[in-house]
Amino acid sequence: MKKYTKWLTRSILISIFSIAVVLIFTLNTNTIEVVREIRPGYILAALVIHLFSFVVWGLRIKSMTSALGYKVGLIRSFEIVVSGTFVAALTPSSIGGEPLRIHLLRQDQIPIGKATAVILGERILDAILMLLAAPFSIYLFNGILSDPRMNVVVVLGGLLSVISLIIMLYALLRPRYVKLAINNLVAWMIKRFSGKKIGGKLYRFTESIDKEIDEFHESMYIFCTEGRVGLFYGIIYTIIYWIVDFSSLPVILLGLNQPPSILFCFAAQVFLLIIIIVPLTPGSSGVAEFAAISIFSAFMPISILGIAVTAWRVFTFYTNILVGGFVSFKLLKNTWLVQKYLKRS
Repeated sequence: MKKYTKWLTRSILISIFSIAVVLIFTLNTNTIEVVREIRPGYILAALVIHLFSFVVWGLRIKSMTSALGYKVGLIRSFEIVVSGTFVAALTPSSIGGEPLRIHLLRQDQIPIGKATAVILGERILDAILMLLAAPFSIYLFNGILSDPRMNVVVVLGGLLSVISLIIMLYALLRPRYVKLAINNLVAWMIKRFSGKKIGGKLYRFTESIDKEIDEFHESMYIFCTEGRVGLFYGIIYTIIYWIVDFSSLPVILLGLNQPPSILFCFAAQVFLLIIIIVPLTPGSSGVAEFAAISIFSAFMPISILGIAVTAWRVFTFYTNILVGGFVSFKLLKNTWLVQKYLKRS
């Protein structure tokens, strides 16, 4: 529990410090008037929109598990999603959410290979959509970003996305070589850190890995054949999910009496997603806030910039922690699952 508390505290403190810096450098006399004229109805609507995106995400998990022959209810899918977002908010690149969601699907008697196919399938769909949207975003923002260093970060994030996508696709097309690479890596790590003879144990462990990779490959094959209806719905829900989630920012601007440019709002968030892939801090705290202030400044007046970034971060980060933490620890009663994952990290 100490490790969990340390990660949570560090992530929140970095974010609070970053938001404070952002507000200090963007507040001016016009900001006071903006605060006085805030329309709370739109701010509440932005929060509801973000929460509804979890429901759409849950529908995606439900449809993709159904395609593999397993029944996961919408409420359970919602619980899996928000529990994953909680751990994701505490880990660099939000990478912690995937292992927990796989583990929770496994609790529903779904083999780990097939659970992995569902969760990594989601990641692949997200990555493909963002990579398709990236050229449009680059074209839209070309020449108007004030900080040239942002280009380096965007390129780095884009490269990480492409590399991750290539690895996942390669695992799908060439499972035999992936097995060989993983088995060799596991054997080296066990020998390197244990210094013991592990012949029998290693054989059983690598045999288990081979089985799970085979299940993953089989599941992805099912998605591309008789389960293609589930994959189709997965694609549809992926598009709807990101449209819904990206809609929070334009609604926030309406709440600040600023006419939003929906194209710029969506393109900016594509940029941000690519940037926060870079694994620098837990939950991308600090990175997300300062990247947002640089990108949003291209189409927002400075008087609302700090408030808009703060509201956006509250909905996309603090809400995930609060809702995800509540579901994980109160409704699912799975504190031990989160602790178990954190201890292994």
